Amino acid sequence: MRRVVSLAVLVSIVLGMSLLIVLSGQSFYPSENLRWLAVVYLNTTYNPYLPDFTVWSPESVTAIVWDYRGLDTLYETTVFYLAIIAGLALGRGVKRLNQKPTDESGLSPIVKTVTKITGPMILAVAASIGLHGHLTPGGGFQGGATAAVVPVVFIVVFSSFYLLWKGVSSQRMLTLRSAGLIGIGLTSIALFLAGLLLGLPSYVFQNIDKTTSPLSMPYDVHGALLSGTLWWFNLFEFLAVSSGFTLAFIILMTPEAEEKW
Repeated sequence: MRRVVSLAVLVSIVLGMSLLIVLSGQSFYPSENLRWLAVVYLNTTYNPYLPDFTVWSPESVTAIVWDYRGLDTLYETTVFYLAIIAGLALGRGVKRLNQKPTDESGLSPIVKTVTKITGPMILAVAASIGLHGHLTPGGGFQGGATAAVVPVVFIVVFSSFYLLWKGVSSQRMLTLRSAGLIGIGLTSIALFLAGLLLGLPSYVFQNIDKTTSPLSMPYDVHGALLSGTLWWFNLFEFLAVSSGFTLAFIILMTPEAEEKW
């Protein structure tokens, strides 16, 4: 009887929530009135008729994140990097087990086979989300977070030591993450350094040429839109985020070695 009552309550909650969602969908519509700042962004992110203001990116969110407010995004990425470093510092000196996984480790052979098939597919989707972030919704962070699903799944399905025995160590992930952050930094000052070498005015986080600076990153290659620095920012952010999350998962999910007294 208690199970019947519990089931009836659960079904009532689900039906009630479904009804609320349907009613809210019929009665609530986003306002068509946009703030002037939103209108400016939407009219300039991809606008060949405004070459001094456009970013050559049809994806407004990525254009705002990595161009109009790129310096703020750089600080956010740096904070995430420092958070990873702080987490590693807390676990410094803690010895981790490193055992060779056996065939009996993890879940069933069927699950392992399916995981081996779906793992590369997830990575392909993640790369598409990250590297097409200047064209469609997504970006380096979203793609990197999607790619980080793969190491978690492999740890759960195979063994806590599977990644370590495949060479995916915390040191290598830290190196890859540092390379991603360095790449972001170099991309942000690439045109500024070029301006210093050529004796031309240029700016930090400059992307496309301006009225006061003739320097510009290529916004397309043989017709393929790159949107200047946006593609490179997404690439390095993808590396930094995916390796950062993988590093955190390895530290959190690898058992500690017992101390012998």
